[in-house]
Amino acid sequence: MSISLKKGQKVSLTKESAGLSNVLVGLGWDAVESKKGFLASLFGTQAADIDCDATAILLKNGKFCDKSDVVYFGNLEHKSGTVRHMGDNLTGDGEGDDEQILIDLSKVPAEYDRIVIVVNIYDCIKRKQEFGMIKNAFIRIVDGKTNREMCKYDLSEDYSGMTAMIFGEIYRHNGEWKFNAIGQGTKDTSISELCRHYK
Repeated sequence: MSISLKKGQKVSLTKESAGLSNVLVGLGWDAVESKKGFLASLFGTQAADIDCDATAILLKNGKFCDKSDVVYFGNLEHKSGTVRHMGDNLTGDGEGDDEQILIDLSKVPAEYDRIVIVVNIYDCIKRKQEFGMIKNAFIRIVDGKTNREMCKYDLSEDYSGMTAMIFGEIYRHNGEWKFNAIGQGTKDTSISELCRHYK
């Protein structure tokens, strides 16, 4: 049975699933329906789709060391081959996961101790978009071998004014892989700004 996590809660992934090697990190969100005014409906103007981008940042001893350790729509696979982004979703429309990241925990090089999962809104300044326009955001961890959802964290707070979000992190602790539900909004406007949190 999937564990429903609260903000700040940690869970051991390896204890939950013996012999765990591959996990799928699924992320999802929906745009809040905009209240169209009379003029908007008359002239057919509509807000631009909100393009959220999921990114995995690999850390060494909790630090961000090199841009090659960022796996996102512009770099779909980590140089170690252990973290793969399954591609960009430009709108967040539809049911289920909007973006997915595959991680082979059994082969992540030993020098990496944390994989932080963040989401930012593409071109947020120009499009005047922020996380107050997003609802139903979640992150879930699925056992890649059995397809069983191990845990899920629904980000249900009001994140108005925030342009990026640290959803959670998968980290190594005493030989175990764990997941930490973070749910921290930030005002970063790009992936490189998000990475600076871990310098």
